[in-house]
Amino acid sequence: MVNRGDLWTSLGSKAAAILFAWAMFQKYFPSEILDYLSKYVYQFLPFFYPYMQITFNEYTADRFKRSDLYSTIEAYLISNSSKNARRLKADAGFNARNLILSMDDHEQVTDRFQGVKLWWSSNNKVSPAPSFSFYPASNDKRYYKLTFHMRYRDLVTSSYLNHVMEEGKAVGARNRRRKLHTNNPKSVWSHVVFEHPATFQTLAMEPEKKEEIMDDLINFSKSKDYYKKIGKAWKRGYLLYGPPGTGKSSMIAAMANLLDYDIYDLELTSVKDNMELRRLLIETRSKSIIVIEDIDCSLDLTGQRKKKSKEDKEKNEDEGGPAAAVKEEEEKSTESKVTLSGLLNFIDGLWSACGGERLIVFTTNYVDQLDPALIRRGRMDKHIEMSYCCYQGFKVLARNYLDLDSHPLFETIHELMDDPHIMITPADVAENLMPKSFGENATTDCLEALICALRAAKEEALAAAAAATKSFRRQSKKVESLTSGEEVAKSNQLENKDTV
Repeated sequence: MVNRGDLWTSLGSKAAAILFAWAMFQKYFPSEILDYLSKYVYQFLPFFYPYMQITFNEYTADRFKRSDLYSTIEAYLISNSSKNARRLKADAGFNARNLILSMDDHEQVTDRFQGVKLWWSSNNKVSPAPSFSFYPASNDKRYYKLTFHMRYRDLVTSSYLNHVMEEGKAVGARNRRRKLHTNNPKSVWSHVVFEHPATFQTLAMEPEKKEEIMDDLINFSKSKDYYKKIGKAWKRGYLLYGPPGTGKSSMIAAMANLLDYDIYDLELTSVKDNMELRRLLIETRSKSIIVIEDIDCSLDLTGQRKKKSKEDKEKNEDEGGPAAAVKEEEEKSTESKVTLSGLLNFIDGLWSACGGERLIVFTTNYVDQLDPALIRRGRMDKHIEMSYCCYQGFKVLARNYLDLDSHPLFETIHELMDDPHIMITPADVAENLMPKSFGENATTDCLEALICALRAAKEEALAAAAAATKSFRRQSKKVESLTSGEEVAKSNQLENKDTV
């Protein structure tokens, strides 16, 4: 009987001899002969190996951008790899507390689709990096390989790969870490992880209004087929307007958290011209919110640039000389040349359709100062007024800051907030409800501080109204005196005329 140890020793030596022979063959035979032989080997291989393979590389040909297809397949394989693969690699998930396990290099998992068995393998090929390469990882070539029987070729190419793409995109959307993007003076997007905690449950707003906005957002996210049916780009515009401190930025964060969207905070003053604005739009992705805050302060969007008069120019030249003129030219060269027409094309022109499932949000403190063409329906589809804090909004803030649903002082606060003279923003209410200490009377102290602030706001409002009334009466008397003086002058002129 053959000893098992001797058997393994014999097999090992034969395998080593085969590898050594293959290495010598590759080293001493010309590459032309190897290519010639491999050509015929691949031609006869299907007669002995009835399987075919599809390779998906991590990077495209230019090596500058990671392939979206590779990322989608990686997301699809996450569910299978965590169950079947023996070697896994971990990465941070959506909230950085959960780990996402994916298939490690040189690992293989099986998949089944409509009764057909398929194999996915993760591979990593390392080749010597060229000396002129600026990318340390350029010699590290990762790719996925899909193997299946040749008889299922039509099924894989027509149905299975589409299934992989749809499932992979859904998994990627659930596991991705959302980002807050902003543009820099070079008109390039940079980002940080978006971790704003605001939700619609924490917004100080009337419940009916919140429900209306949430329903509108959810309906939009599910309306891809509807927008295609009516022939419109899958986007929607929101205009948030109201006094400072009413929660416009928190509303945007709540929108992103509700829909699981990224945010692109666009600073118009950093955009050189309309062409760069268009390029920034093209680089935004689907499932995102494009935000332009304080649109009334970003640029002069009326298309009428202010020009200095000839006298002003001469005065500047007299005061500053050539240095002032050079400084003025430098300021003009750095000034943004984005026009109202360019911004309108950005919102709903032809270029706005280069992508789907995007919200465009404008915020302003003074809606009356905006050009009507900018905020008309069809561009800003929904106008949302962020008004002063009401009693229902106060109850939300009291629950957020103090964990209170009721208190004896609530009735007093309710009466004060119903007073039409009192206008207080949610930011002011939240500041008063923020505990300054954590003693036994901290809750009562916060509510009493809010009551004092409401009464002070009422006194200021009444004083301002009294001052306005007094000023109006003074102006009225002045107009009356002028009018009476004009009447006396007219009567004197008539008397003089009659006398003549």
